[in-house]
Parts: sequence; structure tokens; C-alpha cells
Amino acid sequence: MPAYIPLHIAEAVKTVWDRWNIRGAILFSLWLQVLLILVAPLRKSARGKFNIILIWFAYLLADAAANFAVGLISNSQRNQYDKAGHKANHKPEENSDLLAFWAPFLLLHLGGPDTITAFALEDNELWLRHFLGLGFQAGAVVYVFIQSLPNKNLWVPTLLMLVAGMIKYGERTFALYKASLDKFRDSMLKDPDAGPNYAKLMEEYDFKKKNKLPTQISSTLEPDKEAKASDIPPKTDRLKDLEVVHYAYKYFKTFKGLVVDLIFSFRERDESRDFFKRREPEDALRVIEVELNFLYGTLYTKVEVLHWKFYVGYILRFLALACVLATLGIFYFKVNKHEFRGVDIGITYTLLLGAIALDVIAIFMLIFSDRTIASIKDPERPPVWAPIYKAFLVLMRPWWKTCTCNRKYKHEPEHKLIATPLVVRRWSGSISSHNLIRYCLKGNRKSIHEFPSWWQIMFESILRFLKLYECFHDCATCICSVIEVCLSPIRKGLGKIFWFCFGKIFTYFAEDFMDEMVYVSLEPFSLDLWKFIFEELKTKSEFADTPETAKRISSARGEWALTDACEEPERGKLLRYLIEVPYDQSILLWHIATDLCYYPDDEKDRKDKKNPTGGQDGDMENPTGRQDDEKEELTYRQFSKTLSDYMLYLLVFRPTMMSAVAGIGKIRFRDTCAEAKRFFKRGGLHPNQDKKACEELLDVRTDVGPQEVKGDRSKSVLFDACMLAKELNKMQKNKWKIMSKVWVELVSYAASHCRASTHAADVSQGGELITFFWLLMAHFGLGEQFQINEGHARAKLIVGK
Repeated sequence: MPAYIPLHIAEAVKTVWDRWNIRGAILFSLWLQVLLILVAPLRKSARGKFNIILIWFAYLLADAAANFAVGLISNSQRNQYDKAGHKANHKPEENSDLLAFWAPFLLLHLGGPDTITAFALEDNELWLRHFLGLGFQAGAVVYVFIQSLPNKNLWVPTLLMLVAGMIKYGERTFALYKASLDKFRDSMLKDPDAGPNYAKLMEEYDFKKKNKLPTQISSTLEPDKEAKASDIPPKTDRLKDLEVVHYAYKYFKTFKGLVVDLIFSFRERDESRDFFKRREPEDALRVIEVELNFLYGTLYTKVEVLHWKFYVGYILRFLALACVLATLGIFYFKVNKHEFRGVDIGITYTLLLGAIALDVIAIFMLIFSDRTIASIKDPERPPVWAPIYKAFLVLMRPWWKTCTCNRKYKHEPEHKLIATPLVVRRWSGSISSHNLIRYCLKGNRKSIHEFPSWWQIMFESILRFLKLYECFHDCATCICSVIEVCLSPIRKGLGKIFWFCFGKIFTYFAEDFMDEMVYVSLEPFSLDLWKFIFEELKTKSEFADTPETAKRISSARGEWALTDACEEPERGKLLRYLIEVPYDQSILLWHIATDLCYYPDDEKDRKDKKNPTGGQDGDMENPTGRQDDEKEELTYRQFSKTLSDYMLYLLVFRPTMMSAVAGIGKIRFRDTCAEAKRFFKRGGLHPNQDKKACEELLDVRTDVGPQEVKGDRSKSVLFDACMLAKELNKMQKNKWKIMSKVWVELVSYAASHCRASTHAADVSQGGELITFFWLLMAHFGLGEQFQINEGHARAKLIVGK
């Protein structure tokens, strides 16, 4: 064997690389900027893994590509001079003046687009690294410029682009600094409050006592100076689109301190609670989603820098754009371009026009951002351009589409599902679902509802605009169905190809990632579900008058739901599966029990479809009332199923959102899955036989508790959940209503005990329903954040006669 393996690269390849490495790196950097400014906003409204991965790669490569290009230019400038300082390379493709002119564009790219400054919350903590990077990269650009001197042709446009690049890079660094948690906390802290002078008062008290004067201290609460603001009653009717943004910005400024665990006064709690108690659930949802959108803009974009005090951000932004425009004018009219190659001139114009286009897009997004709309002070007497904003806000309003369930029931229930277009969504509008029995059987993903078809929504919108909806509705529905039928095999085929090519590799290296891709389904957000959640939390807030009560309510894990709905014997049997076990165990127990109760009841509703009245003589007297009861039971059953699968998804795939309460949830989940797989294999069950699996689990005798037989080495709770399901099936009425209330409390418990920074981190990944729980609970005064009483205590010394 030879001692070495000879490697040879063709001279033609080297020549192409030498000629195009700088140009390719610069164009690639510009392309990444275009990709980020257009795609980065979608991460707050799209939950897809591939979208997030694409943005992540682009975010990381953007800085790397710009730094690499600056290094190539600097190295090229150094190699153009010999030891005596004379130019050693006069090849036309390496014009030093033009390379020096390109370098500031890379500084502009390092500043990044307005739509993304940080990919994750932790990136904000690296603001000091970016500040040092600003110094080093600016120094490298200045070094390249000095190396090109005397630069008689391009030194003015180069300096103008250097100013624009410094402004953009400085904006990004300052945005990261302001969004870092320490600075974020400092910006929320008020002036130090030492309170009344206790030492002076006690000196006077002690002096009078020593002189044997009959002295006592009388104290009264000092009225809050800011209480006047809460004396104005909030609006009681439906909110207009502009008012939604105003109220959301108002409460965002008040409650953004939740992110850094600050405490609030009871005045702030009472004002917020009074406002949300008067709201319709849909209006409350609109306010909260805009409020979370403000939080996203503050932590992950340049919005706070651009709206910096005294319009400094606007001035700097237009100054940077003016520099680029002036550079384009000088280069077009004044610069002698005969010494440059045609392709280099084209690249230069591409960089200039690209920089202008990016700034114009950024300004357009800034003008129509919620932060700018919130600056319209008076909704009753808006400025002349307000109608444009109103039309835009109509598009941003949540769209609801009435749809039926995937499974056919005898009553054909209809639910309003969110159908807001992706480009104007403020969050994903979806709920992730993971199911233990389906996962163990390796079945297909299922959902209660399908997302509304975009083709159908588009056709219906056009027909309504043309006032032809009534005439051609059936035709449009048929066309949309045909399109869906044609597209569905294509999607499934691409999925099979991907799985065949990469599935085994990803499963080996990233099992959890592939499990999430294969077994986690997305459930469209239902307006009925939100109304149910809102009313439950609103009812609880009626009792939260003291900090102790609010803390006790937010720490409830189902006992409040069982208090009024169950009799004492039933309540005691169910409570031991809630408060007498760790939280993660109660999640698994109630998740499996929900499935064991869900599939038999669901199948019964489907079998009875041909006989809506149930075939009983007594029911014929009032068939409408019975149907209403069955519809209500079906609705509560779907609520329970949705929240059950969602909480298992959080427990397994989002452990950071459950880290404060989950315990050994992942171990317990795996042990339970192992026992379930063994049981299903023994019974010869196949994928998608969920109903049969539930029936066989319920047939297992559980007269003796599993732990008494198996011990506690295995953390499986499979047959403990069977015992719970049997207890639930003994309930004659309101079973599903009680279970849905229990699930709301379980989600509320996790929301209030999850780290606030985790909620803030998740708004950049499509948003989670649990974050809406968290913020709504804070607005209703449920939690531990309200610990400041009204005003100070005013103490007086009273000397008796």
C-alpha cells in the first residue's frame, strides 16, 4: 500500500473558486437576508418542524456567511501587495477598490433583518458577544478600506455604506441587550421605595415613652395615587379591532414583568380582572394573542429599538436608508465603471438594490406592526390614515370556519375552528396531540377535526365577494374536494419517500424527533374549547379575593372540579388519583383513563346514528332535550380528549414546560409504554385498533392493586389507569363534564407552575395553549404574582392628655 493517498484538484476548479469565492459568499449572504426577512415572521404562526429548522439554519448561516466573506475580502486585499508594498496582482477580477466597497454590505448583513434578532431566548444573553463582534467586524471592514487607499473612485460610497452597516449592526446589538432578561427586569423595576421612615417614627415614639407621655401609634392605609386610573369603568360591549390592539398594549406594558417573575399590586389585578370579566371569550382571546405578539416582538425582533424614545430608532433607520440611496445614486451617476468587470457591476447593483428592498420591506412591516398601530392614541378620532390600519386589522382578525367532526355522529355536531391565513396569524392556532395507546400500537395519527381547507376558504371568499356564494357553493365545494383528493396522495407519497430515505437514520440518531414527526398530530383550535376554558377560569377568579385563595386555586389539580359535581364517596375515590400521586403520574393516569372511557362512548354515539332517539319510549316525549344533552356530552368528551392528548404531548416532548412539576414523567411514560406494548402484543392487536385495545384493558380484573402484585420498581401506571377508568364509568351523569373540568385544572396547574421564561421562549415556536392559560390566569388574578397591597400605611403618634 502507498504511504499516502495522493489528492489532486483540477486547476480549472481552483480558478473557478478563486474567481467566485468572494462573489458567491456575498450573494449567498444577501440571499439569506431575503430568506430571513420573509420567512422568520412565520415561526410565531407555524408549528411545523421543518419551518423551524429552516429558519434556524438560515439564522446561523447568515452570520457565518457574512463573517466568512469579510475574511475572504481581507485576505484578498492582503495578497494584492508584495513585500515592497506594490500591487502584485492586477487581474481585473480582483479590483481592490470594489472589494473594499463590498465589505460594508456584509456589515449591513450582520445587522440582520428586523424580523429576527434572536432565534431563542438564550441568544439575547449573548449581546456582549455581538457587541465585541461589532467592534471586530467594523475593524476588519475599516482595515479593508485602508488597504484599498488611495481609493479615488469609491471612497465616498464606501464610507456611506460603512455608516449604514454600523447603524444596522448597532440596532441588532442594542435589541439583544434590551431583550436580555437582566435588562428586561431592570426596565420593569420602578424607582426604589423605602417606604415611611420607620426609624424616625420609632425614635419619636421612644422619646415620648421615656418622658412618660401616654403615646400610641395610629395607622391607616394611604390611598393609592394611581387608583384613579382604575376608577374608569372598562368598556362593556364588543371591542373594535383598534381597541383590541390598544388594550393589549396597555396590559402588555403592565404584565410583561411576568416573564422575569416580578410581583404586581392588587390595583393592577383588580383592573385587569374587571376588564376580562366583562369580555366575551372571543374578545379576550384576541387581546391575549395580540399581547403575546407584543412579547414576541420585544424579545425576538428589533421593534423596541425602532420605537426607542424620542423616535431615535426611526431617525437612525431612515438615516441608514438615506445612506444606501445616496450610495446608489453616486455609484450610478458619478463612479467611472469602465475598470470593473460587467459581472462585478451586476453584483454591486444587486447588493445595492437588495439592501434598499430589504429596508423598504422592513419599513412596510414596521408601519403595519401592532406596535405602530398601538401608537394611534384616540380610537374615536383617529388620524386620516387610520382607515388603512382598520382594513389591515380586519385581515389580522381571527377567522373562524364552521366544520363538522371527522367521525360521523348521529347529531353531526359543528364547531368553529380557527382558519386565519398563515401570513396574518399571530400564533399557530393548533394544539399538538400525542396518545399513548396509539403510540404503543404504532397507529396512524388521528384528530377530531381537520384543518379547514385553504382551497375551500379561498373559493368561498371569492364567491362571497362576487355575491355568487349561494349559486355556486355546491360547485365550489365539489371542486375543492377534488383538489384535496388529488393533493392528498402526493403528500402521502412524499411522506413515504422521506420516511424510506431518512426515517431509519433519524430514528437511530433522534428518536424523540422522529416520534414527534410520526405520532404527534395537530388539532385545530376550537372556539368552543376556548369558551369553556375562559368560563372555567372566570368562575374560579370570583373566589380569588386574597393572595392565599388565589394561590390555592392556581395550585388545584382537579379537587375544585370534583367538589360540587361528585358525591363524597365518588369524590374520595377519584381524588386519590389526583392529589395523592405526583403530578406527572396523575397526567398519565387520567390520560389513559380518558381514552378507556372515550372510545366505548364514542363508538356508541356512532352506532346509534340510525336511531337518534335511542329507541326508548320515554325519550320520544322529549327527543330535542335528549339530543341537546347528548350534544353537550359529546362536546365535553371532545374537550377532555383534546386536553388529555395535549398534556401528554407536553409531558413527553416539551419537558421544559413541565420541568417544575413533571418529576420523573419520562421514565414513568416509558415504563407504561413498555407494559402496554407487551399487553397488546400478547393480545395480538394491530395498528389502529385503539377501541379493541381499550376494551381488552377494561376486561382485565383489577380487584387487587397493581403495586401490591408487581411492586414499585416499574413506574408503569397502565392498570392503575384501568382502575380509574372503571371508577369513572360508574358515574351515571356528567362524567365527561367533570373530566373536562379536571383537565382544565390540570393544565392550569402546569401553566401556573411552569417557568415564566419557558412561556416566553415558546412564543417564537408557534405558541402553546398552555401559554394562553398562563396569561389568562394572570389577568384573572390567579397565581402568586399579586403581593402588593394598596398604598403605604400612614402612621401617626397620638399623645394622650
